[in-house]
Amino acid sequence: KIFKIDDHMCIGISGLTADARVLAEYMRNECLNHRYIYDAPMKTGRLVSQVADMSQQKTQNSSKRPYGVGMLVAGVDEKGPQLFETCPSGNYFEYYAMAIGGRSTSAKTYLEKHFETFPVADADALVQHALEAMNKTTASDQTLTVKNTAVIVIGKDSKFRELPPDELQKFIDKLEKKEAEPD
Repeated sequence: KIFKIDDHMCIGISGLTADARVLAEYMRNECLNHRYIYDAPMKTGRLVSQVADMSQQKTQNSSKRPYGVGMLVAGVDEKGPQLFETCPSGNYFEYYAMAIGGRSTSAKTYLEKHFETFPVADADALVQHALEAMNKTTASDQTLTVKNTAVIVIGKDSKFRELPPDELQKFIDKLEKKEAEPD
């Protein structure tokens, strides 16, 4: 599940969608307020820090439950592309590449093996790596399709853009074929 926060930022979530919607709405409002006051997009790291503080405060009060959602926050600012993971506990970490959610371990392994090539890769190669990592998380009897996959591209020179189905299908067609799991 992916939510647009601003033209330069989006989140991918794992966990309770309702909690993610609350946090996404807060993040959108913060971005709008920042743009209105400073006439500039909000820095990704600053917004992630604010969201992490909100999440951490929820863990201190016994009458409130913590947000039950982990998020990957992707954004671009003057520092370049950034990727953060936030946890319900209020921790946040910055990564070159990351996967969250069920069966994400195999995707993390794939990303760890290939992350050194990411700084010099073009956008198409990065999308292909992302889909290969996602493909590793699916069961051997499942495949990625345009119906169950979404890819968002954000760059210094390009605003938030979801790949259309025909463009996404070209990347899916290039994926490595899976071997059947032994019984």
